[in-house]
This record gives sequence, C-alpha cells and structure tokens, in this order.
Amino acid sequence: MANRHQENLAVLDFDPFSLEVLANPEPYDVLARESAPVGFLSRYDVWVLARHQHVQAAFADWRTFSSASGTGLTHIKRETPWRTPSRILESDPPQHDAYRRVMARVLSGGTLAKLRAEFRGAADALVDSLLERREFDAAKDLAEVFPFHVVPTALGIAPAEREMMLIYSELNFNSMGPNNSLQQASRERAAPFIERVEQMCRRESLSGDGLGARIYDECASAGLTPEDAALLVRTFFSASMDTTMNGIGFTIQALCENPDQWALLSADPSLARAAFDEALRYRSPSPYIGRTTTCEVEVEGVVMGADEKLLLFIGAANRDPRKYAHPDRYDIRRRVTGHVAFGTGIHACVGQLVARLEAELVLEALARSAATIELAGTPGYQLNNWLRGLSTLPVRATRKQ
Repeated sequence: MANRHQENLAVLDFDPFSLEVLANPEPYDVLARESAPVGFLSRYDVWVLARHQHVQAAFADWRTFSSASGTGLTHIKRETPWRTPSRILESDPPQHDAYRRVMARVLSGGTLAKLRAEFRGAADALVDSLLERREFDAAKDLAEVFPFHVVPTALGIAPAEREMMLIYSELNFNSMGPNNSLQQASRERAAPFIERVEQMCRRESLSGDGLGARIYDECASAGLTPEDAALLVRTFFSASMDTTMNGIGFTIQALCENPDQWALLSADPSLARAAFDEALRYRSPSPYIGRTTTCEVEVEGVVMGADEKLLLFIGAANRDPRKYAHPDRYDIRRRVTGHVAFGTGIHACVGQLVARLEAELVLEALARSAATIELAGTPGYQLNNWLRGLSTLPVRATRKQ
C-alpha cells in the first residue's frame, strides 16, 4: 500500500459499518469529508473520497477507478464473491457496453410512458386507501408497498415469489460491506431462497409480456446469453427496489419534518420529482460505493497505489458545502443538478429512470389528495451495511376537501 503519511490525508479510525455508526451516520460523513481531501480507513485498508468534487471525478474516470473488481469492500478478482458479479455494475468497457445498450433499449421512452400509465393508477389507489385510515406507516405501507407491487409486476415476476427477492436483495446490499453480524444474519435468512431467486430470474419463470421477457429478447438480439439476461433481470430488480423504497420514505420524512416544504408540494404537485431528488441529496439511501484503482493515482497530492480499494462516500458528498449552499437544509426548490445519489457517468444506476418515475407518481398522488401530513410517532431506521432507510415512519394525514 502507498505511504499513509502524506499531507491532505486523514487516517480515519471509525468503522462505517458498526452498529453505532449505522444508527447515526451523519457525524461520520462530516468527519470523513472535512478532515482532509483524502481519507484512509485503517481497519479495512481502503481509501476514502468524501468531497463532491472528488467523488464526481472518480465516477467519471472509470479507467482509473474501476468497477470490475467489485463495487463493495470485497476485491472480487482476489476473493470469490458470494454471487455471480453483475454484468453492468461490476464490469467496465468494453464488456460493460453491450449490457448497458440492452437496458437502454428495454427502458425506451415508449416503455417508460407505458409504465407511467400503469403506475399512476396503482399510486392513486394506494394513496386513497391510506388516507381513509388517516394514520399509517409511510415506510411500510407506502414507500415499501408501492415499489414492491409495481416493479415485480412490470418485470413479470409472480406475486408469490416477491418476498424472496427482497430477502435476497437485503443480503446483496449487506454483502457489499464487511462480513459482520449484519451480513451473517442476512446470509442465514436468505440461504433457503438463493437458488430459487436464480430460478425466478430465468425466462421460464417470468411472464411473457413483462420487462424481464424484453430483457431476454434484447439479449438474444445482441448475441448475449440467457445467463447474461438472468443477471440483468436480477440487477434491475435490485436497482429499482431497495434504494427507491428508502428514497421515498426519506422524502416523506423530510416533508413531515419541514411543513413549509410540504406546503409547497401540496400547492404544486408537479414538484414531486424535485422533492424526491432533493431527498436523495439530503439523505442518500445508498451512502457508499466501492472502486479499485487500476494504476497509481494522485488526488490532492495523496498518492494511491495500483489495485487498491477505495470507498466513495456518496452521502457525505451530497451534503458538501463546497457544492451546495446550506446543505443540511431540505429545500425542494433547490437546483440539485450534480447530486451523486445515483452515481454518474457510465455506471450511473441502471434503475434510476424507473425509480424516479415510481417516486414522482406516488408523491404526486399524495400531494394531490392529502391536505396535511405529519409525524405520528418516532421514525425507526434500518441497519444495513450498504443502505440507509427507514424501518418505520408513523404519520397522520388528512384528505383535501
């Protein structure tokens, strides 16, 4: 490893994946970002970039900061990963390009227009039913229920199989971090379902008219294998579910905690997408992503060696005061262009268009129908190595007259 005793380098001795930090991560984001331009997590032997400028630059420079050795802590070219690597997230050009083109063709403008029409009715019906109750859990009953219904339906996954996919997805994100108690618990929970989830992503398990079938057709046209298609189905499910659920939950929480912002959205429901994007910046559901250097590289005078792991602190970068004025304020009229919650460049989140569509429609439905929404209890938080989200968000809402 390269010399650690350099100017502009802070040796960070906290554990981002400890229960203590996961329960209250923001102070540690600030510590990583403000201590120095470059950090080094001593307990994991990984570099840290936490300022927006550096995180964005690393996303853009895939030749130097590679995804092909894994986007978690594990160096998958040195250690055998627990699952087959993602064809999109854990590869670089030229291998990456063919898979990305497949997904671009599947998620065409026409497809998104069709999904918008299908999702809108589901969003309106869900919000209407929740407002009848007046009090509900916005994390479980809304932010989780809506994506959990519309995404698997769009992919063509049978309803009876969907709970397994969420358990598998939880393991996927916990496994991006260290082999700690959280990862071990996820492995035990998911062990009975791993083989079944792989089967569910095969063509014979999917409906003939969903996005999953389209992925298989486009892969065949591009000369890719059925195994490639199955892995793209798996990736699309994960990319469109957990972070979307958490992002919607955080948006509703921020709106409850900032009544002036709810008033703006309620008066103009077309601000729904802006409210979601600002929430992604304000409280990023996916706070970290891993990269591996392909050569010796210098950042702010700090030299990193070749084939060394680094973490990009996305949540910290999205609150960088060098990029955003008053970054700790939730403001749905803010110009959030450049936030890195979905990544950027060739490895930007493959499911972000669908995620934004889901969030826009369900938040718009809420803003059209609800006069007020406020916290009705204490929010609870998930503990996951690689995700931030709410486990519970009790709210009270009244209907517009």
